[in-house]
Amino acid sequence: MNYKSISLALIATIALVSCKKEVEVNKEIQGAQIVTEKVETTPAVVNPDGKFAKMDFSTLEHDFGTINGDDRVETVFTFTNTGDTDLIISKAQGSCGCTVPDYPKQPIAPGEKADIKVSFSPKGKNGMQNKTVTLTTNTATGTETLTIKANIVK
Repeated sequence: MNYKSISLALIATIALVSCKKEVEVNKEIQGAQIVTEKVETTPAVVNPDGKFAKMDFSTLEHDFGTINGDDRVETVFTFTNTGDTDLIISKAQGSCGCTVPDYPKQPIAPGEKADIKVSFSPKGKNGMQNKTVTLTTNTATGTETLTIKANIVK
């Protein structure tokens, strides 16, 4: 076999495996047989009455400007639930360990305002930085994204 055939077979195998939308999870072993269950890899929020929450932010981006590499900075993103049902934020995750969100854990009723505080620690970083916070919610899209920027100088 030549290297071209091996490379082509490897690429085809990787492409087939990486396009899979489900993951098989081993549930239990019964004798010599493994019982599997298919599990979706993306979270889905299903609302049986078809109503969704909606996050209306005053801004989706904050620029800290030029900051010292040793300064920890924070900002607050304020939003209003302008949707038809209580807003539930089930998860908030920064794009790296230096970006830490603090979000409301309780449901936010339609018409209510709430805040998401984002802390950024630039230690060990230099130059222009763009970081995101991804919120997993019961909005129509299922996720919302906030962005912070900073130019870090030593």
